[in-house]
Amino acid sequence: MNMGRPREFETEKALKDAMNLFWERGYEKTSLEDLLQAMGLSKSSFYGTFGSKHELFERCILHYRETLKGELLNSLEKATSGRQFIENTFSAIAEETLHPQKRKGCLVMNSASEFAQRDPVVSELISKGIIELEQVFVKAINGAQEEGDISGQTEALSLARYLVSSMSGLKTLVKAGATQKEIREVIKISLKALD
Repeated sequence: MNMGRPREFETEKALKDAMNLFWERGYEKTSLEDLLQAMGLSKSSFYGTFGSKHELFERCILHYRETLKGELLNSLEKATSGRQFIENTFSAIAEETLHPQKRKGCLVMNSASEFAQRDPVVSELISKGIIELEQVFVKAINGAQEEGDISGQTEALSLARYLVSSMSGLKTLVKAGATQKEIREVIKISLKALD
């Protein structure tokens, strides 16, 4: 039995700790030492479990994507309608202004800004993450259009892309220090696209 490797639940916690650090600081500004300290791992355990900083970052992006998609699908399932889900999702962004630790933006979009197209592996992970988000919104929009809560004049995918880009912009504004009132005013305008 290799005592140098963390057990599975510790690996999961270490991954979440690393994800939060990357989310807060970005890839370039997060050093290996920062990661070792945040994750509570030795260098040998780190390399034995995660391979490299870049491989860890890839796993963090995947973990973030899976978590976000799961939370959104769960929220969609619990919402009374597709439109209600969209309104709740945007309202939650406004609530982030009340919690300083939540003013971090979106890890996928932050990474898109940091890496641009420099890294094909990260670009692919980001691109797939955005598509997954769009698919959740397409599902909500299709349902809401069938229910008559959202105008059927705009194609669901185009509307979903608009909503994802609006979310990204709003999260960036929250990160930059916008007030809840300011965010809610922008949300009100963004959601007019649903009428």
